[in-house]
Amino acid sequence: QVQLVESGGGSVQAGGSLRLGCVVSDYTYSASCMGWFRQPPGKEREGVATISKDGSTNYAVSVQGRFIISKDDAKKTLYLQMNRLQPEDTGVYYCVTSHAGFCSEPTIVNIKNLGRGTQVTVFS
Repeated sequence: QVQLVESGGGSVQAGGSLRLGCVVSDYTYSASCMGWFRQPPGKEREGVATISKDGSTNYAVSVQGRFIISKDDAKKTLYLQMNRLQPEDTGVYYCVTSHAGFCSEPTIVNIKNLGRGTQVTVFS
């Protein structure tokens, strides 16, 4: 049973930082593009950032320059470093893996696995 376990969510004042982590218990970890989605309150889920198996990355325009996606292959862990957080970054953040090895956009269409999510709240 594949599991994606997120951690690191919480509440932070605008301008602050948080780092999300996601442990991926999937033997295909090294062959998958992975990423982070978020769902703001009352809105649809949206792609935030993706990282392909070769380490190349894609970011949504709204987070470009503030968020950094990375992975530690030895630990099978995906990260999202979120800096200069703003209230509009509030939402539930989900870890996602793809059936594909490469992603060309900051979103994943062919979702393989989706985590349960972790809440991020940014207050002004």
